[in-house]
Amino acid sequence: MAKAVGIGGIFFRAENPKALAAWYAEHLGIPSGEGGSLSFDGPEAAGMTLFVPFPGDTKYFGPSSEIAAAPERKAPQQFMLDFRVDDLDQLLAKLSAAGVAIDPKREEADYGRFAWIWDPEGNRIELWQPLG
Repeated sequence: MAKAVGIGGIFFRAENPKALAAWYAEHLGIPSGEGGSLSFDGPEAAGMTLFVPFPGDTKYFGPSSEIAAAPERKAPQQFMLDFRVDDLDQLLAKLSAAGVAIDPKREEADYGRFAWIWDPEGNRIELWQPLG
């Protein structure tokens, strides 16, 4: 059967694309390539990818104004990135030391642990450490 098998890319507007790509490379360890693109490749990138539409009035993505340390957004966030991570606690400690805005809220589910951060342009990002 012909079907989609994963996310091939996520494309979004940024006020300063090169600076934002450098931030993701530095703080989340996502290798950057030609033209400021960021990519996951190789066996450690394998795993589940979710594609989930949320209701238009969801509060799950923010707003960033709820957290004092979060950058303000000029418009409502229309999407949220979710990154699978290998060690949530260690990554949060690294991000905290670098001054990244971190939501104090944490969630645990039978499929993993979750935390949220903001990039410098105010995009709320979910960090997910799958179980096992």
